[in-house]
Amino acid sequence: MTQKVSLIRGDGIGPEIVDATVRVLEELGTGLEWEEVRAGSGAFEDLGTPLPEETLLSIGRNKVALKGPLETPVGTGFRSINVAIRKHFDMYANVRPAKILPGVETRFSETGVDLVTVRENTEGAYAGIEHTIPPNRAAAETIILITRWACERICRYAFEYARRAQRQKVTLVHKANILKETNGLFLEVGQSIAREYDDIEFDDIIVDNMCMQMVRWPEEFDVIVTTNLFGDILSDLAAGLIGGLGLTPGANIGKDASMFEAVHGTAPDIAGEGIANPTALMRAAVMMLEHLELAEEARRMDKALNAVLEEGQYVTRDLGGTANTEEFTKAVVGALR
Repeated sequence: MTQKVSLIRGDGIGPEIVDATVRVLEELGTGLEWEEVRAGSGAFEDLGTPLPEETLLSIGRNKVALKGPLETPVGTGFRSINVAIRKHFDMYANVRPAKILPGVETRFSETGVDLVTVRENTEGAYAGIEHTIPPNRAAAETIILITRWACERICRYAFEYARRAQRQKVTLVHKANILKETNGLFLEVGQSIAREYDDIEFDDIIVDNMCMQMVRWPEEFDVIVTTNLFGDILSDLAAGLIGGLGLTPGANIGKDASMFEAVHGTAPDIAGEGIANPTALMRAAVMMLEHLELAEEARRMDKALNAVLEEGQYVTRDLGGTANTEEFTKAVVGALR
């Protein structure tokens, strides 16, 4: 049976990196069928809404989406479409691996980085429960919502992921010393879940200390599980350890639908110039193939991508090369053969 995938090209460099990624996937012969739908600022300009109903219906039908970056206004305008999609489909687990890649030199290339951030994706400071206080926006308030149920499922997901991926340790990151009720609940639940997985090492760490430890000894961490806001920050920090957001994929996993994406922004300054690096979205596509149980195709795509990065002749400018998006993509396609 053919697997349909909802395809969102997105804004800025989105269409360029999506086209590059689709080209590689089609060369693999996966048999995936694309159902293209709209979202983001481009959809808002053309259709009057940043998230058309047809887009939600498509993802609901297909259960899987591949998405380029979407523009979200800062401070004003519509709320994040990424957040809206995750909440609509209860994509509760945000999974972001950060691993040193072949041919990409960082200060940690010798010691190594190979960690995965598992972030609770629906609650916390991003629950959207906020308001301003009159007169004239004299103050503003956000409510951090954390439920025991959501804590249990994200912590259990992290341990199950660690077991499935044959990883050794789960580190729970929190601020329970100050946020004693909300983060205290998250820590309490995580400690309880950990006792069910005696084959997985477990520890916990306060978030500010975690930031320091990650930039000094990132090789000490394996699977990280944390709340929505902290996960957003720490996963970007982890991306910096391996060379940047242009190399970092993300998956949003739910019971009924999942979405795979490049986690970087729309890069409007280079949009349309044909020089964008599609590595992050290609790596997200590898995660999508694994999710669809197309393990051999995922392995081949990952191997081809790593080969091009390691060889270094056709890498893009952000990686110190001179290749454009087309040249990079052709090299990955060639490495598949």
